[in-house]
Amino acid sequence: MLPMSQSSLSFSAPPRTSTPDASATSGMTRRAVIDIGTNSVKVLVADVTGRHIEPVWEIGEQTRLGRGFYETKTLQPEAIRLTAETVGRFAQRAKDLGAQSIRAVATSAARDARNAEDLCSAVKAASELSIDIISGDLEAELSFAGLQSRDSITTSVLALDVGGGSTEFMIGGPEGLAFRHSTPLGSVRLLERFKPDASPTSHDLAQTRQWLLDHLRSEELRLVAEHLAALQPTMVIGVGGTTSLLALIHHRHSTYDTDLIETTVFARAELSALVEKLWLTPLAIRQTLPGLPPERADVILFGAAIYEAVLMAYDLPHLGISTRGLRYGALVR
Repeated sequence: MLPMSQSSLSFSAPPRTSTPDASATSGMTRRAVIDIGTNSVKVLVADVTGRHIEPVWEIGEQTRLGRGFYETKTLQPEAIRLTAETVGRFAQRAKDLGAQSIRAVATSAARDARNAEDLCSAVKAASELSIDIISGDLEAELSFAGLQSRDSITTSVLALDVGGGSTEFMIGGPEGLAFRHSTPLGSVRLLERFKPDASPTSHDLAQTRQWLLDHLRSEELRLVAEHLAALQPTMVIGVGGTTSLLALIHHRHSTYDTDLIETTVFARAELSALVEKLWLTPLAIRQTLPGLPPERADVILFGAAIYEAVLMAYDLPHLGISTRGLRYGALVR
């Protein structure tokens, strides 16, 4: 494993090479997916054989596309420029690694933006890629497909993907996805809403917790509660970067270690204790915590609080973690 840099969360393995004939015989293709999120741009280059995915290169960089977005629903020029440049670099690296196809998908901020075409044009100029701006429902379906690309699901599970602009609820089992719902609840969205100072207080945390519980118990999410009661998932699994970071912070581990992350299970009390630790640690100190990239030390507060609130609102005892989600699902689809 490679050390996690100060500006990105990454995994890399030496790319394998094969002749075209060998690839055709094996049915393997090397593909890439670039995920343009509200907080970060992430790329996955992998060898794909059917539903089997072998990662070659995976990295994410924070471009904060959603910065200054939520008051006007307009993506800001600097955020667009930085995001497009990052996509361009990732696309070129994917080509250098031999990716036969590159797919770019964009999620919450792009689908809500009045000027999404500005982002599409900038990305096209930087990378020659056209962006597929996907719906919240499709985001949930791809995230669940990504979870299934390695993990053998033998029982009913609730999968959660907390992003910068939205949270996806997915309930399914061995037979596939039974229910999905996307809600406009994300770490960047809440950071822009609450604007905590560099030293949040216990009162700030209490207000955020109550707001989250009220939202999760609102009429908008009534169907989530009904399906949880009907399907009774026995496991809760977080997918995406936030839960991976929480595991690394918990273990004080600064190297991205997939096995360590995916064998971490938080009891609800453990997760609450970590939430409180993060919220009551001043930003300057939070930025030095092992496992937490400094530029994510602000948004981690809300990502962690959302996961905690889901466990509390629906009386769920544990949170497991998968490092596979949207990008893996987009590869197998």
